[in-house]
Amino acid sequence: MSTKILIIGACGQIGTELTAKLRATYGVDNVVASDIRKLENDVVKNGIFEVVNALDYNQIEHLIEKYQITDVYLMAALLSATAEKNPAFAWDLNMNSLFHVLNLAKAGKIQKIFWPSSIAVFGPTTPRDNTPQYTVMEPSTVYGISKQSGERWCEYYNKQYGVDVRSIRYPGLISWTSPPGGGTTDYAVDIYYKALEDKKFTCFLSENTGLPMMYMDDAIKATISIMQAPAEKIKIRSSYNLSAVSFTPKEIAESIKKHIPEFTIDYAPDFRQAIADSWPASIDDSYARTDWGWQHDFDMERMTSVMLENLAKK
Repeated sequence: MSTKILIIGACGQIGTELTAKLRATYGVDNVVASDIRKLENDVVKNGIFEVVNALDYNQIEHLIEKYQITDVYLMAALLSATAEKNPAFAWDLNMNSLFHVLNLAKAGKIQKIFWPSSIAVFGPTTPRDNTPQYTVMEPSTVYGISKQSGERWCEYYNKQYGVDVRSIRYPGLISWTSPPGGGTTDYAVDIYYKALEDKKFTCFLSENTGLPMMYMDDAIKATISIMQAPAEKIKIRSSYNLSAVSFTPKEIAESIKKHIPEFTIDYAPDFRQAIADSWPASIDDSYARTDWGWQHDFDMERMTSVMLENLAKK
């Protein structure tokens, strides 16, 4: 049976680029993009698109039957900083959308699920440097609580019902194609925009706040790789640690100055500082590298070059 993919939340920061890559990989006719509303963008224009509410089980089931979907990528979520402003809705969206696809897989309607977790599952009591795969998790944000709960449910459905669900804990993601979406790591996207536009940037985190980061191409590569891996290679059914680079606002500013010498940065930490302080500074992702062969391609210098070059064109 050929792979038929449904992406829920296809117009988000990750979904936008994931959709393009999946269409290129599997063919435009085999990928159905969906989101809560129809935007004027490439996701909608360049292939099959359906409006779907991630909280509506019947809508999702209808699309799965209509297009004979085998694989679902559930990318709809309320991110860290945004979720803090609306905790009840964040919990509802992040948890119930997951239950819907888990239950559809349990009922035999789909074969495979990708569901993203996040470094937000870790908390202030987690070891911050080289955070292990298995460690203390006491998340202090709504987003983190929902992602940690989701991990437990993914593992439960795999063990109890044999559901083939796969997950990675995304670090902060950096991309030039879509604007930031309300995450705590978004400064690392915004800084490139401001460097080109204003030659200066005010950062909402302090200068030495180290966080794990990844260029979007690497995140998309990891997402598709874990879904393409043979089931027996996926030994962790909660979620895999995933890592590429870690840096501070000060370090990223210095890499930008190599390209834009007049660029300046100052610091005005806000409520997001407390969120960042509760997250790891670096991640040990050796299980992902061993189990299904994960390797990243982009270091900070390469990422800065690509970001500035593409945003300048844009």
